[in-house]
Amino acid sequence: MGAFGYWALFIGLAAVIAVAGPHVSRNGDIIAEKTGLSGNWVGLVLISTVTSLPELMTGSSAILYFDLPNIAVGDILGSCVFNLMILMVIDFMLRGAPVYSRANVGHIISAGFGTALLGFVALSLILAGGGMTVSIAHIGLSSIILALLYFLAVRVVYIYESTHIQDVSEETVRHHPDVTLKMATRRYAMAALFIVLAGVALPFAGNGISETMGWNRTFVGTLMIAAATSLPELAVTIAAVRIGALNMAVAGLLGSNLFNMLVLAFEDVLYTKGSLMAAVSSTHVVSAISAVIMTGLFTAGLQYRPATKPLGIAGWVSITLFIIYLYNSYILYLYGH
Repeated sequence: MGAFGYWALFIGLAAVIAVAGPHVSRNGDIIAEKTGLSGNWVGLVLISTVTSLPELMTGSSAILYFDLPNIAVGDILGSCVFNLMILMVIDFMLRGAPVYSRANVGHIISAGFGTALLGFVALSLILAGGGMTVSIAHIGLSSIILALLYFLAVRVVYIYESTHIQDVSEETVRHHPDVTLKMATRRYAMAALFIVLAGVALPFAGNGISETMGWNRTFVGTLMIAAATSLPELAVTIAAVRIGALNMAVAGLLGSNLFNMLVLAFEDVLYTKGSLMAAVSSTHVVSAISAVIMTGLFTAGLQYRPATKPLGIAGWVSITLFIIYLYNSYILYLYGH
């Protein structure tokens, strides 16, 4: 299969994810409504989990079937950077005040945990690059800590939202009286199946592109595959903003980044040749630190709550997020391997 074939396969798989992703999220939303979950909790946990299925399946297949740990880790960290860049899309869609003055301040908790987990990943990559890794069997100690931090984050956010329900409930889950729980579950499973199948094949297409085009795998995993597997987040975010569910959209992006850290720990379990952090390029530190900086900027904007957009279409935080995304992409293209 030549370059054209790999590109066609990659675009086709990305299209499948783009179409199936919103269906997974929409029916996950309906399932949450029928089971009585809160709107923000839907965004933070349920929506973010199901839209992260491509990252989970892509990373798992990259490790189990193709032995491409750089693709797996690059997809996770690249997805985190891409998700934060989507905040600029939200800001662009909103008229008047920027997203940072409209979103609930409670998102700072999710963003804070996201900063901590991403920073820990960056530290782990740096230590692994210097040969400083501690493992239990083949699983890195850092992955165990990541998993524990993720569940701690989910627990803390759940407690916060339970005690501040009046602050986070201004957006309610859409009502779907014509759809039963059984129908939503069946549609959810079908759409999720398409995402699983496309996610398994994405590393094959990405690796083929990297070889035929002469690109490095770090660049391909972090940008191309990450962008493709983040299409569900993009589609769901746009749909949520259009119906006025801003906080659900923001919670979904932050929750997706948190869940990605759990996926990274799970990938380390699957990688039986040793610690996953020690097996990948140290260039991934660039993406991890970029995501830390971007999350920090979002937190600052949320706390500062600017009232206007200096450029009319997007605030200074969003513009800076986009610049960092481009800078991260350029560095990985030049120095990734």
